[in-house]
Amino acid sequence: MEVPPPGEAEGVLEVEACGVCGSDWAVYGGKTGGRLFPLILGHEVVGRLGTLGAGAAEEWGVATGDRVVVQEFIPCFRCSVCRRGSYALCASTDFVRNPTALRYGFTPVSVAPSIWGGYSEMMHLHARSLVHRIDESVPAAEATLFVPISNGVRWVTKDGAVGLGQRVLVLGPGQHGLGCVVAAHHAGAGAVVAVGTAQDEARLEVACALGADHGVVADTGAFVQSIQSATGIDDFDLVLDVTGDPSAVGYAFELAAPGGRVVLAGFKEQAVTGPPSDTIVRKELTVIGVRGRDPDSVSVALDLIGSRRFPFELMCTHEYDLNGVDEALRVVGRQLEPQAIHVTVRPEGIGK
Repeated sequence: MEVPPPGEAEGVLEVEACGVCGSDWAVYGGKTGGRLFPLILGHEVVGRLGTLGAGAAEEWGVATGDRVVVQEFIPCFRCSVCRRGSYALCASTDFVRNPTALRYGFTPVSVAPSIWGGYSEMMHLHARSLVHRIDESVPAAEATLFVPISNGVRWVTKDGAVGLGQRVLVLGPGQHGLGCVVAAHHAGAGAVVAVGTAQDEARLEVACALGADHGVVADTGAFVQSIQSATGIDDFDLVLDVTGDPSAVGYAFELAAPGGRVVLAGFKEQAVTGPPSDTIVRKELTVIGVRGRDPDSVSVALDLIGSRRFPFELMCTHEYDLNGVDEALRVVGRQLEPQAIHVTVRPEGIGK
């Protein structure tokens, strides 16, 4: 596939690494959401800037050779949701609302210049790209964690409004759940509890290394009681559901404290019973649905990753080259290596 020269306000990224997201596995399995195949997956991208149009260098404040991460969104910057930084909801880049929207990792190759994903040696940079410089010292696999960590920062601190000393419960210790653990610990939460199932034991150990006070394997037969017994905490000021399990929604409301907040961040892709409106009213709960991140959260995440305060290397469990993309996706889908956390694709080869 040819790489055409970029326009005045565009650029080309030489891809160093790309994280594998659960949404990639969903698309690979045929859940296209109206998008057209073929397409190049991959939207957790770090790389080095290659050829740049003069306008792009000025607009992004970068130069050829700079090391950057690129968000997946290609927003309009003019609509009401863009003005508040909620780029994921902009119709120009939200494929849920608009199947023809532009978004890295989800745009078909039929849209010129075709190279819209991070599972590639090169990626086109649209004029409206969101580009952030990242320090040279950060290992490539850890750099791709900017997506789950920044999502966690926004969901916990902005949407979840966590306060000092508050109790935080994270349901689901995948990469986004672990991002929430980091954000809660960083924000000064008094107790951070990560919850998973029996196959999540290794992930829960990592959660504790990243700042969780408890990593709990919940008893599916007595879910709420097992968490309360293991932690000595009856309810939580902030509960985040970062799972794909429909049953987690009800547990989140049950474990939320009166006046607490429930953040729903996990797509279920199936019918969910509820919501339990009487519980919401009786407890005066605040319920927030979340997608993606805002610019400030990305800046905080990049600072956290670069600070080396957290052992993010523990999250980076698997790496593959382009020939191993099928296996990388199956690992994320938990068909293989169920204890994997963050999987990275390295176009130039593993260890380079």
